[in-house]
Amino acid sequence: MAHILVVEDEISINALICKTLTCVGHTCDQAFDGKTALQMANAKPYDLLILDVMLPEKNGYEVLNEISGNTAIIFLTARDSLNDKVKGLNLGADDYIVKPFETLELIARIDAVLRRLKKADITFSKNGVVVDLARRTVRGNQGIIDVTPQEFELLEVLIINRNIALSREKLLELAWGYDYAGETRTVDSHIQRLRMKLGFEDVIKTVYKLGYRLED
Repeated sequence: MAHILVVEDEISINALICKTLTCVGHTCDQAFDGKTALQMANAKPYDLLILDVMLPEKNGYEVLNEISGNTAIIFLTARDSLNDKVKGLNLGADDYIVKPFETLELIARIDAVLRRLKKADITFSKNGVVVDLARRTVRGNQGIIDVTPQEFELLEVLIINRNIALSREKLLELAWGYDYAGETRTVDSHIQRLRMKLGFEDVIKTVYKLGYRLED
């Protein structure tokens, strides 16, 4: 996975982001002002900086302008005007997320940036099963495992958000799309098929009265 520097002056938000990213397999360092962040980012390589705009010492725009190397940048800020977004992206940021944010959206945006820049693992391995997220293939000890496109979409969501409990409603939203009109029992049937095909009975856990979690 990726090594990420989280630059956020609000301690509770910084801690929440780091806890979430660690949970899904990334490693994190923390900085609470722009000057320290710039020193850290120029001292050792990071795959990604999650960067607030309004920071003590140096603001996020200054940090981005002065950083050396080719580190991916995601701005995470309460500044939600179109001008701020355009400025951040024009300066070279790879994405711009407005607070307040959902942790699942943050994880998905990070995954998208890292995969686009090929700075994160694009395969997931467990119990002899290898899932290639880029090629959209699933391989076991006996060769390719046949999964439907929708089963793969669901599996990808579980992998990206591994170790996080997801409700059936959230899985419908993420794997089927906002406009999907099916009932949540559709999720249950797809989960059962994935467990059976992949031998993931003890990997995809049922979370009582909520939904499912892929444990890694």
